[in-house]
Amino acid sequence: MENEVAEWQLLLYIAGQTPKSTKALENIKKYAEEHLAGKYSIEIIDLLKNPQLAEGDQILAVPTLVRRFPEPIRKIIGDLSNKERVLVGLNIKPVTI
Repeated sequence: MENEVAEWQLLLYIAGQTPKSTKALENIKKYAEEHLAGKYSIEIIDLLKNPQLAEGDQILAVPTLVRRFPEPIRKIIGDLSNKERVLVGLNIKPVTI
């Protein structure tokens, strides 16, 4: 039986409304709806408006997606267009061998 997680907390760090940031948001929303429907929240953190917030999650590049909960914290950098990599990276989908 799978472990049911009450809520997935995802944070998307961006730097303004760039095409890459917009694409990353579209992608994570799509994947979350497909695989985590009703069990997730996505917080957008714009580092142009709040640059000090980059330190907390040690953000070195944008866009970066951070899975805050369930632990452990995981990070994925880029526009999140590689669905398989994102799902495995967030541990939503097991690695297929």
